[in-house]
Amino acid sequence: MAKKSKIAKNKRQEALIEKYASIRRELKKEGNYEALAKLPKDSNPNRLRNRDELDGRPRGYMRKFGMSRLNFRKYAHLGQIPGVHKASW
Repeated sequence: MAKKSKIAKNKRQEALIEKYASIRRELKKEGNYEALAKLPKDSNPNRLRNRDELDGRPRGYMRKFGMSRLNFRKYAHLGQIPGVHKASW
């Protein structure tokens, strides 16, 4: 489990990205990089870290499922992820 402050920071950052997305798009289209540089740094989507939706773990993130490898394994064994089952051959 990630620190609560990191999870909260990630949520704030997602809100900033959402808020400035249209402005960033327009400024990029115009080529106005001075105005683009004056926007908050955290409004850049490149700075967003992929984190587990359930507990905020930053590493071992599986993009397709939106969770870390640990939670993926746990819920796959419980059969709570549709379309996923343990391989055997």
